[in-house]
Amino acid sequence: MTRKKSDLSALEERLGYRFKNGALLEQALTHKSFVTGRKHASNQRLEFLGDRVLGLAVAEMLYTSFPGNLEGELSQRHTALVRNETCVEVAQLLELGPHLRLAPGERNAGGERNPSILGDACEAVMGAMFLDGGYEPARQMIERYWRPLMTAALQAPRDAKALLQEWALGRGLPVPSYREVGRSGPDHKPEFRVSIELPGIDPAEGIGPSKREAERAAASSMLAREGILVNTHE
Repeated sequence: MTRKKSDLSALEERLGYRFKNGALLEQALTHKSFVTGRKHASNQRLEFLGDRVLGLAVAEMLYTSFPGNLEGELSQRHTALVRNETCVEVAQLLELGPHLRLAPGERNAGGERNPSILGDACEAVMGAMFLDGGYEPARQMIERYWRPLMTAALQAPRDAKALLQEWALGRGLPVPSYREVGRSGPDHKPEFRVSIELPGIDPAEGIGPSKREAERAAASSMLAREGILVNTHE
């Protein structure tokens, strides 16, 4: 896929950063489907790095913004802000989709809008910024896009698993049962699929980068389907 320089310049404007090594930004936008049979590197390694950069920057932001919060409250806020859904939201604000380098089949299948691909690309871009300019430019970009998401939540988010358990026990039901039903993805970025069951209620499934996150996603899915979901963040 040929991309005009002006296209990436517009993306750099949204990032608030000009790359010295434009190849890093290109790599961050390169999905693994694009590299088959080509001498290109995908964005998987940058994604790994960007995930850690995001985690540190968000932790720093929360630590300075909520001096009265204890570790548990900070951890809940952190989990909500670094989850894939949040990265997808930022990827959409950055309009990453049209810039992605995808195999034709992946593009035709809607890869530009695929949440998993968008979230991974967002993390990869942060990793590329870190390698190109150091921590500070990446931190500033994260501050710019994640602070509004942070300040939108005035209270620490409730845990979906705890909420569902309270709801179940309050209706005389047993503690929800969780079961891993699938696992995919590379070793450094696994994706777990978990099913949750309660007597008399249809099972629900959730997907996440760990069993714990997948369980929370499953609990959130069941809560939403039963019409009792409040403001929770997995």
